[in-house]
This record gives sequence, structure tokens and C-alpha cells, in this order.
Amino acid sequence: MEQHCDGKPEVDPALCVGCGACDRICAHGAPIIENGKAHIDHDKCVGCGRCLAVCPRDAIAASFEDSIAMLNYKMAEYAWAVCKDKPCFHISLICDVSPNCDCHAENDIPIIPNVGMLASFDPVALDQACADLCNQMEPVESSILGENLKEHGNHEGHDHFYMTHPDTEWKSCIAHAVKIGLGTDQYELIKI
Repeated sequence: MEQHCDGKPEVDPALCVGCGACDRICAHGAPIIENGKAHIDHDKCVGCGRCLAVCPRDAIAASFEDSIAMLNYKMAEYAWAVCKDKPCFHISLICDVSPNCDCHAENDIPIIPNVGMLASFDPVALDQACADLCNQMEPVESSILGENLKEHGNHEGHDHFYMTHPDTEWKSCIAHAVKIGLGTDQYELIKI
């Protein structure tokens, strides 16, 4: 929750149906239903994001001014705190890469085919390699990514994650992780 708290959610009244799912999941009473629509009391909201995950109409979204970069910095710092002065080995499975965060109850078909498993003692190099491999994959044509590329054009060097969600930005997490000494963004792929 602390990691996500910089982005306070907003409700799009055009999408909200006033079902109250956000109110039922919130431990702080921040969502308020009035006149059949929800709005978020930011004085009560702690920014946990649980309401975003349960909204059946995707009417709730985080306010993204600075919160994406701050979330990325915090992810790097929390990983650093876990790994600091400890021997760590990291494994990533690149399979069923869904268009939405895993915290969403709903999701769509994967945006790319399965890539495989990667492993490294360096978590930053591992994440950079995973992102690079994902971006090299041919998108699943019927996925959200495939549809977005059809609509906007498949430009050389585009970022699959950005093309899936234009409010997505992952590179600041890698850059901050390198800056704080969690690892390096340089790697050598050794296929087994």
C-alpha cells in the first residue's frame, strides 16, 4: 500500500454505475456514492488502489501526474531493501503477458506469445532483458496490443507496453534501480 500511495484515484462519472464495489472494498471509507455515482474523498484515501482493481466498469483510475514515476522509484527502492547485503537469485517467467496488471480481476488475452524463463543474480539486468525480449516479440494479433498497432501503426522501435497502455512507463524503474545500485541494465543472454 505504501508503494502505491502517491496516486490517488479518480472516478470517471460517465463510466461509473454506482454499484458500490469500491465502497465495499475500501477500509477507509474513501469512496462515496451520491446520486448513483461514486467519487473518492482524497482526505480519507490512502492510495492502496484496491478500488481500481474491483471496479467492474474500469471507472476508477489512478491520477498519473507524478505517481507513475514515484511508483517506479519505490519499486526499485523496495527491491533494493529486500536484496541489500543478501545473496539473491532471481527468476522471471515470461508467459501469459496480460495487458492489465495482475491486480485487475478481469484481463484479456496475452499481448505476446510466451517467451520462456530467465534467471540472473542481477534483478535489474533480468528486468531489462525481460522487457527487451517482450518488445522483440511479434504481438498476438487479436490482443489489445495487436488491435492498437493496427489502429496506430506498427512503428519500428515502439514499446509494446506503451502501445498496450499509453499511461505505462517502466524505464524510470530500471534507471532508478541502476542509480541506487540495485544492479545494472547491461546483460548477456545465455540460452540453455
